[in-house]
Amino acid sequence: MNPIERLPDPTNLAGAQALIARVQALLDAHGVALRPPPPEPTTCCGRGCNGCVWEGWLAAVNYWRDEASLLLEDDAPENATEVRRTDLR
Repeated sequence: MNPIERLPDPTNLAGAQALIARVQALLDAHGVALRPPPPEPTTCCGRGCNGCVWEGWLAAVNYWRDEASLLLEDDAPENATEVRRTDLR
């Protein structure tokens, strides 16, 4: 299991910012490129709307995290070996 899979889903701004920083550090450490994380919303009215922009943003952060997880799985040494074996056939 890659380290991103162990990270909890963020439920607030601080948790999401910490998750983004950790994921970016892992991607950098593995030399894996990924698009930037979703930008924080700037249009929240603060009224607690059902379907608030923050809910959508947290979902987008989770999706971005999942993309990073898949890229790190693809970059794992065992997968690289598997690809090389497949290429030799």
